Amino acid sequence: MTIQSNIGAPTGVADPEDITIGELLNALGHIEDRPLVFSYDGREVQPGYHVTEVKAGQFAALDCGGNPETWTEIFVQLWDVNEDRDHMAASKFARIISKVIDHVALDMTAKLTFEVSKSVRPMQLFRAAAPVVTDGAVRIALSPRPASCKPRDRWLEQQQSSCCGSSASGC
Repeated sequence: MTIQSNIGAPTGVADPEDITIGELLNALGHIEDRPLVFSYDGREVQPGYHVTEVKAGQFAALDCGGNPETWTEIFVQLWDVNEDRDHMAASKFARIISKVIDHVALDMTAKLTFEVSKSVRPMQLFRAAAPVVTDGAVRIALSPRPASCKPRDRWLEQQQSSCCGSSASGC
């Protein structure tokens, strides 16, 4: 029998499929020393994967509507290799991020992106869902980071807000 426990649904990001680095660390802080298993493209990362970099980026851009945009993003790079080890413990992952925090200012509410590469394949960008405890391991599903149109996203958010803020019950 598989016991699933959702240990922290994302709350601080507009996209419910995304979790911030702060939410991830908070979720990992509430569990014991269990293997941390990432999955992407329908499979798990190999035991022995490495966290090769943690980067903080501040970006300034113009969106497709000519609107200025600024945001902070945290990138965690995973090298998907098997080096005769078990999956990294969740506490070790948290310690790696904490060590980065000691040297680099990380915005805990920033968008979190995982860069994953298996050996010689190019890196792919993924977003992370909330961790789930299953079969004695902490599992984090990574899904492709989609492109978005920020003006359209803002418009949809306004439509949702005005619909749900009114007395209409169709939301």
